[in-house]
Amino acid sequence: MTSIESGLPSPRISDADRERALGTLREGMVEGRLSQDTFERRMDQVVGARRPEELALALRDLPPPEGPAERTGWLVQTVGRIASFPHRVSTAWRAERLPQLVLPTPGPHPLSIGRAPGSALRLNDPSVSRFHAQLTATETGWQLRDLGSANGTWVNGRRVTDTLPVGPGDEVRFGSVSYRLSTR
Repeated sequence: MTSIESGLPSPRISDADRERALGTLREGMVEGRLSQDTFERRMDQVVGARRPEELALALRDLPPPEGPAERTGWLVQTVGRIASFPHRVSTAWRAERLPQLVLPTPGPHPLSIGRAPGSALRLNDPSVSRFHAQLTATETGWQLRDLGSANGTWVNGRRVTDTLPVGPGDEVRFGSVSYRLSTR
């Protein structure tokens, strides 16, 4: 019986599960089982996965890792870093060219982000949900919360699954729309 049939929510993916899946992808890249494009695409799938089945789909044609020694070997780590270098350079280049999103003066009400009319930050892009995310001011700064959007909310390349503190200099992405936060 699946979790859908039993009425229970499907289990969430832990950070350790994601790290193991990313390690399997790195090993597949080192062994020549994956091209760089496939590696990058599947990395995005693993990072964006919400259910264990989505992780399994990203690793469907790769053997499971044999043990911790192979996952942490210096050669695997070195090749993984070298293979990801062009992607990291491209990401850094794009990040510096992003439009700025100026954080307003903190107020008592949260700021809504989405395609819906009446959103404080209305983004007219099909990858953005109607009610996508919410910015809330706290005593320590701003908190960004994803509202169950279809294409996700990301801060500095990491998907927001709950609430995350944000501030000037952070890169935020709503669906496929990206900004660099500032206070001016």
